[in-house]
Amino acid sequence: MPENQGSAPLTVAGVLALPVLAAGLPEVVVGGAGLDRLVRWVHITELTDPASFLKGGELVLTTGVPLPGDTSQVRRYVDELADVGAAALVLELVRRFHRPPDDLIRACQARRLPLITLARDVNFLEVTQVVHTLILGNQTEVLRRTQKIHDTFTALTLRGAGPEEVVRTAVEMTHRTVVLENLAHQAVICEPADVDAEVALERWEQRSRATVVKDRTEVLGPEGWLATPVEFQGERWGRVVMLPGKSFGADDVTVLERAAMTLTIARLIHSTSWERNAHRSVLQEIAEQRYRSPTEARARAAALGLPAADASFLAVLVDTPRSATEVETLLSQTLERTALVGTFTDQRVGVLLFLRRGQPWQSAVELLSRAARAQDAGVVVSVGCEVTDLAHVARSFREAGRVAEAVLPGSTDRLFYQLSDIGLRHLLHTLRDDIRVQDYVERQIGRLVEHDARHGTELLPTLRHYLDAAGNKTIAARRGGISRQTLYERLRLLERLLERDLEAGEHRTELHVALLLLDVLRG
Repeated sequence: MPENQGSAPLTVAGVLALPVLAAGLPEVVVGGAGLDRLVRWVHITELTDPASFLKGGELVLTTGVPLPGDTSQVRRYVDELADVGAAALVLELVRRFHRPPDDLIRACQARRLPLITLARDVNFLEVTQVVHTLILGNQTEVLRRTQKIHDTFTALTLRGAGPEEVVRTAVEMTHRTVVLENLAHQAVICEPADVDAEVALERWEQRSRATVVKDRTEVLGPEGWLATPVEFQGERWGRVVMLPGKSFGADDVTVLERAAMTLTIARLIHSTSWERNAHRSVLQEIAEQRYRSPTEARARAAALGLPAADASFLAVLVDTPRSATEVETLLSQTLERTALVGTFTDQRVGVLLFLRRGQPWQSAVELLSRAARAQDAGVVVSVGCEVTDLAHVARSFREAGRVAEAVLPGSTDRLFYQLSDIGLRHLLHTLRDDIRVQDYVERQIGRLVEHDARHGTELLPTLRHYLDAAGNKTIAARRGGISRQTLYERLRLLERLLERDLEAGEHRTELHVALLLLDVLRG
């Protein structure tokens, strides 16, 4: 049985140390190994068959007056006490005996029943009063702690707490590592207490499968895990496990069982599965470098069934004009056991691909992109750099973010974009909100835009055709649908308005950039 926590449980050794019994100079004759037995009550008896009045856990006090003299009767006396589960037999050596009978010693040795003698007279009634007061006080304390546990988890249920908070609360109340696993023996939530997460999760699936699943709360397996199922109406979803440190107590059992019940309700309330929450949480920790160490991040990923060892990693961002949750669900199914998938915002899904060393990443990203396009034709997939260490994944996500920021709105001509696809127009798109960029456009071609607006001219399109043709006047005139003579006149007017030499390469570059920025600003 688990022991109580908080107030120390009362044991045989603890009772013997009380002043009221210590005054009798107690001596352990037999059963020293049983002094840690719990004392649930004290029973004074002068009967030859006291066992019929016992329920187990009692410290039996006797003066020895009624003890039978026949060896077989002594053996029966001890057998009955042992069978009912008496904690110990205390014999006062004052009235009938001055040393314990050999028959009694042998009988207690045979049944491993602790036998304690008292050399001095002790007031047995006072002993019962002191011990019973302590026992009842402990029971009251146990009830108080149990009620506090129930109140805490009830509050979590009433406010709709998620599974992470439920598990975290169990850890805070017991100071033990708690793990929630699914039916595939994947650790979907791990809250470490006295050990690092990588130690707690090392080879998790292998260790979990070695710990048999039971229908009730029980200490199980080679490591002595305290485990209880999480289920609803006979359908099991997984189990919650408490890893050992010191021996488990009754409070640990209560906390674990209430946590399992609260997790059941949380699963019924929240539509997102444990696995999706776990993937999202671990993904964000890795992307934002919120883990204690890359080793811990690798252990958490491995405990979710991902091939974190001897792998390379690639960050991918999937931007959708619709709901990111739908795309996340689809990609989770498509990339099962090869990627962490989670929503970053309402319209962005993050993906971390786990690749075998030497495996080309392009085919995996193409599969991802096609799946996402099938769900939403408007998605844009941006790829970061491939890295070989989880510690560098944040850099891959930053690069994917820069690519996503540079991709022009409505760009769906490619299955995915990477940094090498980002040209000048994309770079300018990322700078469009900078006031210095907006000012540059106005200084370079603002007067030209205003002139066309006031006079109904088409100087701006002419400048665009001329610059796009790299200064080739014949091509520019053909593209604008005007004669060369008209083109020459417009170019001279452009040079006067803009105060630029259109034959100078640097001036043409400045104006071309300004036109590209104008397009970006106009969307």
